[in-house]
Amino acid sequence: QVQLVESGGGSVQARGSLRLSCAASGRTISNYAMGWFRQAPGKEREFVAGISWSGGSTYYGDSVKGRFTISRDNAKNTVYLQMISLKPEDTAVYYCAADLGGVSTVVGGRADYWGKGTLVTVSS
Repeated sequence: QVQLVESGGGSVQARGSLRLSCAASGRTISNYAMGWFRQAPGKEREFVAGISWSGGSTYYGDSVKGRFTISRDNAKNTVYLQMISLKPEDTAVYYCAADLGGVSTVVGGRADYWGKGTLVTVSS
């Protein structure tokens, strides 16, 4: 079992930045593809970013390309999401996910493990 705990969410003004962290416990995530998803009120869950187990491959949703950066530190069992130039439409609960399959599985919206989420609110 892998437990994922997100942190770093909060309220920020438009054009601001935040850095989310996802701390894993229970197992090392060095063999897992990792991803970030978000869900805004009344909307479906949306893929935000994914990273391969090595960190060598990253993928982003169209709405965040050029503004968000996913990274990982396998030694710390932690994944990060750096968000800049935030927009009100980025407001959502952000979830971390882990999957033993390839990063394509995560990009496709599937994962073995999910965190409980952290709320990001961007005001105009």
